[in-house]
Amino acid sequence: MSRTSNRRLFRVLAGVVKPAYALVARLRWSGQEHLPAEGGFVVVPNHLTELDPLTVAITLYDNGIMPRFLAKESLFRVPGVGAVLRATGQVPVLRGTADAAAALTAARAELASGGAVVIYPEGTLTRDPGRWPMTGHTGAVRLALATGAPVVPVAHWGDQDVLDHDRATGRRTVSLFPRKDVRVRIGPPVDLGPWREEVPDLTRPAEPDAARLEEATDAVMRAVARELAVLRGTEPPAALWDRRRGARP
Repeated sequence: MSRTSNRRLFRVLAGVVKPAYALVARLRWSGQEHLPAEGGFVVVPNHLTELDPLTVAITLYDNGIMPRFLAKESLFRVPGVGAVLRATGQVPVLRGTADAAAALTAARAELASGGAVVIYPEGTLTRDPGRWPMTGHTGAVRLALATGAPVVPVAHWGDQDVLDHDRATGRRTVSLFPRKDVRVRIGPPVDLGPWREEVPDLTRPAEPDAARLEEATDAVMRAVARELAVLRGTEPPAALWDRRRGARP
């Protein structure tokens, strides 16, 4: 499907999804002035609930941006959902395979055409007990360093009150009424200058400068945490929750 067709379908879906979302949530955002006026860019949000992509997509769409998500491959196998994801130009990612590199290549082409690519570095809903961002995979940073695209941190809070996930039992709870307040805060692009000396090769699964990439990714996730702290009216933790160890350093 062509890019124009993707946009048309996205507009049709927005006309259905936005009113449905508005029935259960009042969405407000700030910081839209930080969205680049031209050129491609990478969007990195926090991940609280399966409702997050709609929250982020509506925010970007209402600011004149049609987002392209790098989404878990498993979502593309969900009946109905997978067809919509493919039809709107979203990109499946199967980590640890050649498909992951192919997804970054597709994302690179989207950035080159001036599009916005949304990546969740955590790869899953946060496991931080306080719901703060965790450490992340390095794909978003690798993509930004390879293309020179800015990375825009986005934080949101409140959609977990609509659709929540109990980490202990795995059970999901839904609360549609009364309507919940959902707020989004868009931060200024993260300065990746200190890590731009060596541009990684997107086609290789492992990089010799892995520590530097993880350091840059931590800087991005801390930027997301700072924006989330403003929404929550509290200070973020001093260190990110380590998703590998399941603990805070």
